[in-house]
Amino acid sequence: MSELKVPTMAELMASGQQPDVLFWVGCAGSFDDRAKKITRAFVKILNKAGINFAVLGTEESCTGDPAKRAGNEFLFQMQAMGNIQILNTYEIKSIVTTCPHCFNTLKNEYPELGGNYEVKHHSEFLQELINDGKLTIEGGTFKGKKITFHDPCYLGRANDVYEAPRLLIEKLDAELVEMKRCKSNGLCCGAGGAQMFKETEKGDKEINVERTEEALELKPEIIATGCPFCMTMMTDGIKTKDKEVDVKVYDLAELIAEANDL
Repeated sequence: MSELKVPTMAELMASGQQPDVLFWVGCAGSFDDRAKKITRAFVKILNKAGINFAVLGTEESCTGDPAKRAGNEFLFQMQAMGNIQILNTYEIKSIVTTCPHCFNTLKNEYPELGGNYEVKHHSEFLQELINDGKLTIEGGTFKGKKITFHDPCYLGRANDVYEAPRLLIEKLDAELVEMKRCKSNGLCCGAGGAQMFKETEKGDKEINVERTEEALELKPEIIATGCPFCMTMMTDGIKTKDKEVDVKVYDLAELIAEANDL
């Protein structure tokens, strides 16, 4: 990220500044090579739109979502309390994240532990930037492309965010095609609920392969998603089906960044 402008909270506080929004990067966005590209794309958009933001940097820890989903409530609360202490010390009011798991945990599970923030998923945040005229999307690269959107569970069914991602895709002048199981009837990619870190269970097909087959029935050129976990699972599904050349998997932030030549 060295060539990009990414201020940390510590740096801003040292100069007496406060950001309008904190970008919560998340574990995947920080350490997973594929998800790092999503982080970079989103930062480029934030800079392009002139948003006053900051990250926690090395002070950011896991939200505790995987621990909680795996049943370790004690570890979750330890991780959450550590994060809340840092966020409250910096007097953070508004948070945006590219991960629905972080989004759901920060928004719905931190308040009862003393962490009260306005939390948005990046699809909602990007849609607001467009509505406010701070960001314009040139369809260019994706004009007329057939794109299907896979609803992340913790974005869709857990938080009822269905329209923002689709409005972003439509702004690309692309053809949005829906899978038979979508929105409130969406099918999990197979990684949520800490399943990402478990060994394969008995059965004749992986869930991500089932979901990928559903997407491929539509003959899309692009599968779009808004979650680093879904990104991993759908990408693996495409590889399993030997469709890497024909079908690409993009995050919403990557689509917008590429459409704007960022």
